[in-house]
Amino acid sequence: MKKRVLVLSRTLRVGIDVGGTFTDLVMFDESSGKITHLKTSTTPRDPVKGVMNAINEATKDLSQIEALIHATTLGTNMFFGQTGIEPPKAVLITNAGFEDVVEIGRQNRAELYNPFFGRPKPLIPRSKRYGVKGRIDKDGNEIEPLDEDAIRRIAENECKSGVKVFVISFLHSYRNPSHEMRASEIVREVCPDSIVVTSHEVDPQPMEYERTSTAIVNAILKPILSIYLEKLLEILKSEGFKGRLLVMQSSGGIADVSEAVKRPAAFIESGPSAGAVAVAYFSKLMKIEKSLGFDMGGTTAKASSIINGEPEVVEMYEVGGKIHRGRLVRGSGYPVRFPYIDLAEVSAGGGTIAWIDPGGALRLGPMSAGADPGPACYGKGGEDPTITDANLILGRLPAVLAGKLKLKKELAEEVIREKIAKPLGVDVVEASWAIIRIANTIMGRALRLVSVEKGHDPREFTLFAFGGAGPLHAIDIAEELGAKEVVIPPLPGVFSALGLLVSDYRHDYHEAIVKKAKDVKEEELNNIFDNLEKRAIKTLISEGISEDKIVLRRYIEAKYWGQAYTLKVPYKGDIKELVDDFHRLHELRYGFSSPEEEVELVVARVEAIGLTRKPQLKITEKKGEAKPLGKREVFFKDGWHVAEIYNRQDLGVGTKICGPSVIEEISSTILIPPGFCGVVDEFGSIIIRRG
Repeated sequence: MKKRVLVLSRTLRVGIDVGGTFTDLVMFDESSGKITHLKTSTTPRDPVKGVMNAINEATKDLSQIEALIHATTLGTNMFFGQTGIEPPKAVLITNAGFEDVVEIGRQNRAELYNPFFGRPKPLIPRSKRYGVKGRIDKDGNEIEPLDEDAIRRIAENECKSGVKVFVISFLHSYRNPSHEMRASEIVREVCPDSIVVTSHEVDPQPMEYERTSTAIVNAILKPILSIYLEKLLEILKSEGFKGRLLVMQSSGGIADVSEAVKRPAAFIESGPSAGAVAVAYFSKLMKIEKSLGFDMGGTTAKASSIINGEPEVVEMYEVGGKIHRGRLVRGSGYPVRFPYIDLAEVSAGGGTIAWIDPGGALRLGPMSAGADPGPACYGKGGEDPTITDANLILGRLPAVLAGKLKLKKELAEEVIREKIAKPLGVDVVEASWAIIRIANTIMGRALRLVSVEKGHDPREFTLFAFGGAGPLHAIDIAEELGAKEVVIPPLPGVFSALGLLVSDYRHDYHEAIVKKAKDVKEEELNNIFDNLEKRAIKTLISEGISEDKIVLRRYIEAKYWGQAYTLKVPYKGDIKELVDDFHRLHELRYGFSSPEEEVELVVARVEAIGLTRKPQLKITEKKGEAKPLGKREVFFKDGWHVAEIYNRQDLGVGTKICGPSVIEEISSTILIPPGFCGVVDEFGSIIIRRG
């Protein structure tokens, strides 16, 4: 008689978001429906350490984790060598005469009236950029053979000097990649241990500057991200992890870790995207058509817009670009042509430092106190006043924060008195309120960028506030915008990590067309889409997604003949209908259209979504009213009020709490001013409206 062996299925799904100040974790146990969430300090010099600290605090049995879904804001930090991992030396091989394409760029001046503006330093210095003979024309025909001997000499010399990363980007490789493929073969023959990235594999689209830049960023990140993820996976496995490691992409979809290593540039803005995905998920649950996401963490505040349950996505991002009033300044960074959720980001996190400029004016940011030493009230040696210090002085924060961190009000008062109040000639309370008002103005500006700037009326939107500090500032900002209501979702302090658990897989594939619409046959176009979809399905199946859970969407990047930039138009199978849709979209976006002009089809795109099993979140089963834990004085815009203090865990469905009041929970604090009331809905969210 055979012995029966009990096999325990893996039931845990873990979302972990590494921010600049805190590492957030949410763990869902499918067998019991239990949710575990926590915050630990981020360890920027060794991010893996902070990740493992959080996981080990959440569970002692890593073998029960089915999926670990990872998001991080560390991509840019890694890129610029701010995590203890130095960026590798790289070589660019391109067409003779085009060695300086990454330095010339598009010649658009990022700061038109700044005579001292300097373009970003090229990622590959001039001495490491080589031009070789060989040319493919715009139709994909070879008009000059490739100089293979020159490529072999370059590879031999650079290998001897210790270079391990080679970027190959030739003109019109999106049309015919044969020269790039042959050059890649030669480099791999000469330097078998090197990393070789070709532009046609990373970004097969027209516009050689953007394509080359994307390939370079991808190549430089590849060994850095590989080291980080391989180290993380090795440590996880050594502690019993047998599940799947997934990574959030900038587009808001997750992918297997192997895909992250292949195309790391697609993951560089993964952290902020998770919060927007969470807002989209709850917007669908609550049947809210128009939402604004407001994520205020320890270092920055981020804004996003969600229409009909979908975050707004754009096709290009600039790594390391300058931020002006919440928006990236075009031409100030390194272009990366991958889809990413359109976000506005400002330096207004809880740890953002307030200071007095030489003219005697109160300023805020961009510097942050971070996690170490943190705000002065943390008692870890911080010597600068921050937004958190101001909130503590105004009675808005509890005496103990997440992670059992005791706040020291006397230290906050001392730094604000000496560095802000005295120079301004005001008392500590007035100085603290001034800091809060400036922070709210900055964050309100970011929310206008993703609403008003895009032609949306914020009065039609619901504001979702999350992050450790978002619910403290949400009502004042919503009032300024005119938003109709504020939603504080469940677990706001770790909401981005929660978003990881409800994310779907996503992959984007594209192929260049570059023809006038009248010259394209529908059969030709359908063949392109069919091939792209086959690649997408193959990738998703390899990640464990069944075919019945795959959603495919077809788009065309189109423009008027001679235009520089394109519009993305859904393709429904009819080219004439596509052209008509393009004219309508152009009219909507720019206020005019030109039906008499020729329309050019530039790129075919396929968005492939792999639907995941969403956890059935049982946030609360309680019903009815809750009793306040006590009272304390809290400063609002019209002065001091005695506010009732509640614990969010005590609130049941239907509970109504009116201001002035403060609702405290482990990872965040919610402020309800006088004249506003909040009601707990069936999903555990608190919906706050005037009255």
